[in-house]
Amino acid sequence: MTGPALPDRRRLLAAGAAVLGAGATAQLWRPRSVRAAESPLPDGVFSLGVASGDPLPDGIVLWTRLAPAPLNGGDMPARPVLVEWEIAEDERFRTGVRRGTAPALPESGHSVHVDVRGLGAGRTYWYRFRAGGQVSPAGRTRTAPPSDRSGGHLRIALASCQNWQYGYFTPYADMLDQDPDIVLFVGDYIYESRPSATAVRRHEGGDEPYSLVQYRNRHAQYRTDPHLAAMHAAAPWVVTFDDHEVDNDYAGQVPQDPGKQSHDAFAARLAAAYQAYYEHMPLRASAIPTGAHIQMYRRLEFGRLARLSVLDTRQFRSNQATGQEGAEDPTTTMLGGRQKQWLLDGLHRSPAHWNLVASQIMMAETDLRTGPGKLWYYDAWDGYQRERNSLMQEFTTVRNPVVLSGDRHLTMISDLKRDFADPGSAVVGAEFVGTSISSGGDQNLDAFHRAWDPRMADNPHWKLIDAHRGYHLFDIRPDGIDAAVRVPETVLRPEAASSTFARLRVESGVPGVRLL
Repeated sequence: MTGPALPDRRRLLAAGAAVLGAGATAQLWRPRSVRAAESPLPDGVFSLGVASGDPLPDGIVLWTRLAPAPLNGGDMPARPVLVEWEIAEDERFRTGVRRGTAPALPESGHSVHVDVRGLGAGRTYWYRFRAGGQVSPAGRTRTAPPSDRSGGHLRIALASCQNWQYGYFTPYADMLDQDPDIVLFVGDYIYESRPSATAVRRHEGGDEPYSLVQYRNRHAQYRTDPHLAAMHAAAPWVVTFDDHEVDNDYAGQVPQDPGKQSHDAFAARLAAAYQAYYEHMPLRASAIPTGAHIQMYRRLEFGRLARLSVLDTRQFRSNQATGQEGAEDPTTTMLGGRQKQWLLDGLHRSPAHWNLVASQIMMAETDLRTGPGKLWYYDAWDGYQRERNSLMQEFTTVRNPVVLSGDRHLTMISDLKRDFADPGSAVVGAEFVGTSISSGGDQNLDAFHRAWDPRMADNPHWKLIDAHRGYHLFDIRPDGIDAAVRVPETVLRPEAASSTFARLRVESGVPGVRLL
């Protein structure tokens, strides 16, 4: 596959440093005229909207990408463009707070990542961009609360798995109405599958993406969904990827089908996929990819109420096991040594009341075999038993651990057990596996329960399983977490009413979760 050369990380880092400087030293708002672009730009450069992400007490990342023809590589002139940005206290931009300029470089798909600093903690702001005489839609964002704030309230929407071809991104319309403080997206933002003639909506292109321009086009197509665009513009997002942003069930640098993709070819595919992912997400410059690697695991603080540890369960894992013996091999790893130690250090030294862990894949056991014996999904944490079990042991000395996951296209809410092989083992935490936004489409619920209800007896730690589409909503306070499973009537239409399918609660100091 052919496409533009991948960008030089050093140049992108230099541009990122310039953006950081602009954000840090930008002056208080003073009205002034907008400088005209050096030469006219095509109409519609802000077709992909705006977004914000990774909130800090004093800062936020603002994002846009200039792309007048989003499904045709963007179709921008092959030159850098200086983009103006502004952030204000009100939606009419009468009370400006910061402004500056940021470079949109052709080698980064003319994406813009502005790391604005010097903002007030726990505040709501509005922002927008200008380029070539055109003005972007306005976005709203929020900073994290003060680092020493011990109380308060945090509302998180958990989302994952949005397959364009299986349905519309209808759940985001309801999420917008629920007004979360942040959206936590834990993987499968795009799908790499080929276009299907029988799909609800058809993927662009003629094949799976392999090159940078192909991944750019696939991301851009997803960004054109109006409900997704509106939710990006309404609240900051914290994102991480799973497998479909690259290749189904890949592990490290091992593809799903190594017989069809050589190591070098897959490394090039990883580099293209990670670059396109960075270009379309509100991430800091620390995430600029280095070839076939991108730094994604990171930690965010929400005062002393909650610490959020965002994992990367793809880049550092051993290849998947193919049987029970391999799943119990003590040499296999999901996180890699460095990430695992980073996670444990962050959990044990946390000053937060709640320790949230964003894991792309399910951590609790899923025993698929009814009756004696075990049958596991080897791509999930069940395929990495020793590391999962050691982590469960560590949870016994962690304050209020709660895992937020995706991948499964189901709602699966569980107690986390110190030893899943022992039904009487102590409960050490709770896990919420969020259902998909659209992946799987409208499932046959009767068929689902016929297949899955008989497995409940072999998985006594499960508190709720369900196959509706939707997302999970969490209201986090010092005394507990109130969770709601929000589901639409259908994802086969762009608009559909949503309702609360179930409510659950996690009590502070009481490991596990209960259904209300």
